[in-house]
Amino acid sequence: MSKKTDTAVLLIYTGGTIGMVKDYETGALRAYKFKRLMNNIPELDQLDCRIEGISFSEPLDSSDMGPDNWAYLAELIEKNYEKYDGFVVLHGSDTMSYSASALSFMLKGLKKPVIFTGSQLPIGDLRTDAKENLITSIQIASLKKKGKAVIQEVGLYFEYKLYRANRTTKINAEHFEAFESPDYPPLVESGVHLKVNTPFLLPEGKDKFEVSTAMCREVGLIKLFPGMTESWLRPLIEHPEMKALIFETYGAGNGPTATWFLRMVRNAEQRGVLLINTTQCAGGQVAMDQYENGKTLKNIGMIDGKDLTTEAAVAKAMSLLGQGLKGSEFKKWFVQPIRGEMNQN
Repeated sequence: MSKKTDTAVLLIYTGGTIGMVKDYETGALRAYKFKRLMNNIPELDQLDCRIEGISFSEPLDSSDMGPDNWAYLAELIEKNYEKYDGFVVLHGSDTMSYSASALSFMLKGLKKPVIFTGSQLPIGDLRTDAKENLITSIQIASLKKKGKAVIQEVGLYFEYKLYRANRTTKINAEHFEAFESPDYPPLVESGVHLKVNTPFLLPEGKDKFEVSTAMCREVGLIKLFPGMTESWLRPLIEHPEMKALIFETYGAGNGPTATWFLRMVRNAEQRGVLLINTTQCAGGQVAMDQYENGKTLKNIGMIDGKDLTTEAAVAKAMSLLGQGLKGSEFKKWFVQPIRGEMNQN
């Protein structure tokens, strides 16, 4: 789409429901060709920016997305960074928060918006949410003030709200309002006008734009639940290649004090495994000093995950380990906000 405008936005199609069409004979969804996707939204011609698109050679279901795909996506943005004012990533919703969180850590010194979006219904469906999500994402990606991008971070837009990407989690598989940011307000709200909540945006940083795609995969995730047994938990905690374990604990960071559990956790910490404490609650944060069980985990050496979402905790651990950080250096950077992913205190 060619227009006489100084603002250019690049659409990157990775796959997902937004780019699918329903086969009404079988009821199955299959991927659109990217050009057909663009042609199916004539409203894009009304936007005051030049829109160009690029697609993964093979569109992926978001369930298949992983570190290699995140790296490819980050490198696409790096390659095109100087040519465009903003980027919109079309992505399946199931793992969108993981991918968007990962990109937030991969892209350092970002001065332009990278907006993830998708949909719950295919673009060609009569009641689709795809058009609004895509059109508004492009509008947000093209916002400027005094020649500078208004949004200078990785965001996730869904159902009238733009969130900081590394603060999001998927909460619903059926409603259009599929995502939530439990502990941080929306950056932009879409109504008759776009309302930018300026105080909540990341301030413009001084760092030069850089891309770091190294992600360590030796990270484990354990959700605590009553009735866990030593026999099935041991292989994961004692895995010889494990470098970090994220525990989704109860409430404010509490866990069991069974002798076998504390022994395995303590032994892992002594072997150099980094232990991270995040809450499995939908909102709130870890406060290990609040209860005796939490203090026990803190004394063993668990790292305070504060109000990190699971998605952000996984991505941040992979990123810091990928950069070669270990021990006290890892802990130092994990407990402080790098891309606005957690509260300062």
